[in-house]
Amino acid sequence: MAIFINQDSKVIVQGMTGAEGTKHTKRMLASGTNIVGGVNPRKAGEKVDFDGNVLPVFATVAEAIEATGANVTVIFVPPKFAKDAVIEAIDSGIGLAVVITEGIPVHDTAKFWAHAVATGNKTRIIGPNCPGLISPGLSNAGIIPANISGAGKVGLVSKSGTLTYQMMYELRDFGFSTAIGIGGDPIIGTTHIDALEAFEADPETVAIVMIGEIGGDAEERAAAFIKDNVTKPVVGYVAGFTAPEGKTMGHAGAIVSGSAGTAQAKKEALEAAGVKVGKTPSETAALMREIMQSIG
Repeated sequence: MAIFINQDSKVIVQGMTGAEGTKHTKRMLASGTNIVGGVNPRKAGEKVDFDGNVLPVFATVAEAIEATGANVTVIFVPPKFAKDAVIEAIDSGIGLAVVITEGIPVHDTAKFWAHAVATGNKTRIIGPNCPGLISPGLSNAGIIPANISGAGKVGLVSKSGTLTYQMMYELRDFGFSTAIGIGGDPIIGTTHIDALEAFEADPETVAIVMIGEIGGDAEERAAAFIKDNVTKPVVGYVAGFTAPEGKTMGHAGAIVSGSAGTAQAKKEALEAAGVKVGKTPSETAALMREIMQSIG
């Protein structure tokens, strides 16, 4: 079992013929992802050979779905074209759109997020500015390296790509059902709460790691959700304990104003909900290790 993607996922890549799209399509194919084609209106009808995997290029997402039955798209389109690419994916009715692109203007993200809501939330959006997600051994949609960890029973949701990779490495001997990087922009499609809800419902996930960061109140809202809805053990980490107040740190959403959004405030909210919170990624991994060893 896994959340959002599994062995039945049929993946297309919007921007497959660009430099990043080409590189990561090769990597996804090598990790066993069932990629069935790409989308680029200027190269429609062409075929691209990825080390023996010959994939067709379609003019539109709708055309790709009709021809292949695709249910997941991974988007590597440059920022200025990303809004239209995501809206096209939404209008096609595809089930999952993983938006890897960083640097998308916030008002563009707001527009495609609102469009998804207005059309009935038929398309789950992950990202933007995220590494995507991986269900090891089943499917890998995005840029997460497939060789960090194998399959297991830990669920991971993280705002940070690099901390996703580190946590997967630290807990590689236990493995993951799904690891998902949701991105750190001010507006994102899939939240901590969405992932927590899915992990709670997944019978193969026995414990959850949640990684947040300073800024906003997403972690506080997640803490309230955990307290009321999550029965599985959760450990947490909040990046930014040493960040200076009022300074944007890396992600556009990671800015602290007064006491709101500080790492300490988030840590306290999570601990009040029964979540064990580490002060470092390694300490957080050690807390999860103790839980997994106790579960057996």
